[in-house]
Amino acid sequence: MDHWTQRRFDEIKLRPDDQRTAYQKDRARIIHAAAFRRLQAKTQIMGIGVDDFYRTRLTHSLEVAQIGSGILGQLRSKNDKPDFLPCRSLIETLCLAHDIGHPPFGHGGEIALNFMMREHGGFEGNGQTLRIVSKLEPYTDGYGMNLTRRTLLGFIKYPQIINTLWHTQPRFDPNAAFIKSADWLPAKGVYQDDDDVFDWILSALNKADQQKLLQFKSFDQYRHKTLFKSLDCSIMELADDIAYAVHDLEDAIATGTVTEHHWYELAMPKLKDNDHPWLKAHLARISASLFSRQQAIRKDAIGELVNLFITQAQLQTIETQFESPLLKHNVLLPERLNEFLSSLKSFVYQTVIRKPEMQQIEFKGQKLIIDLFSAFASDPERLLPRSTQTKWRQAQLHASQGHRIICDYIAGMTDEYAYKTHQRLFCAP
Repeated sequence: MDHWTQRRFDEIKLRPDDQRTAYQKDRARIIHAAAFRRLQAKTQIMGIGVDDFYRTRLTHSLEVAQIGSGILGQLRSKNDKPDFLPCRSLIETLCLAHDIGHPPFGHGGEIALNFMMREHGGFEGNGQTLRIVSKLEPYTDGYGMNLTRRTLLGFIKYPQIINTLWHTQPRFDPNAAFIKSADWLPAKGVYQDDDDVFDWILSALNKADQQKLLQFKSFDQYRHKTLFKSLDCSIMELADDIAYAVHDLEDAIATGTVTEHHWYELAMPKLKDNDHPWLKAHLARISASLFSRQQAIRKDAIGELVNLFITQAQLQTIETQFESPLLKHNVLLPERLNEFLSSLKSFVYQTVIRKPEMQQIEFKGQKLIIDLFSAFASDPERLLPRSTQTKWRQAQLHASQGHRIICDYIAGMTDEYAYKTHQRLFCAP
């Protein structure tokens, strides 16, 4: 067994004739995890419960896994395929579980939890994913799903401790009734509370690679942003971007949230400026197909876009100073195609996510999460469930912050469960 297939906890399992690889076992642990099942009741973009047509975070994750598998298949089909490429089970594991750390109510919930954790290490969806798979999911006692080292490395999109990534803390006005979301966007990284897991994952790398992987640059007036990620993570992230840009666009068109007028007014000007040969040849046709009244034509256009991005993904050397091939290489799109994908993502963001009605829903969820956190923190041994009370008391005994336990509990809620809990605490019977 090499160091990448090692697990933090040495398991002794009675599994006669089990022929699965280490990464196949990782995938099985994700699929059978409660945190994975909860994705079926967490918001992707559209609100849960409004219509059963909309994608949830579960269906989104299944699509990401399919796209990630397709990208890997393309890379493996080439004659010069290197031996450090991941296996399909590993990529599917990362793609299936990439969103399990996201809290209820999408980015509104993420901002609310980050605000409430501002003095206790912050909150961030990717950091929470690592925490769930490595500590919280009760497959083992204290080691989470006890996944392999390479799988855990693949989950880390932002390899640095969050506390290090704030260069200026936003000003907090205790008299303000509400918070400004843009100020409390999370710094993206790993929790200080999970530095033991982080250090163990990186211990397979030499010191020079570790130090370079941790590098970051200034991002905005408050935060820094990391510079590097692993090869496996880059495949998962590209698959996620494709699913977000194309499949969420499909939802928005099918439900009338995005109209043909929106497309030609907001998307087309930038797309016309892109001189990629495929766009120059097919933009007019694909645009007409996206808004066709025939669903089959629209679906075919969506499939054509996904195929374009998958087949053009390339293995690239991003940093020659890394020794490990898992860090030296990432999978990326050619520049013009990456600009096309970014344009689609931006269009979905502006027309769907930033739509005032959607922002009002996000604001409502954000306020609800802040209310829940404030209530539980005011009297945790009275209001938290008994099992969470036990964890909270244990955290106090180890001189740890009980706030992280409260945060874990709320982050694990589905949208509906959070709403019902809020009603139970704050609404008249």
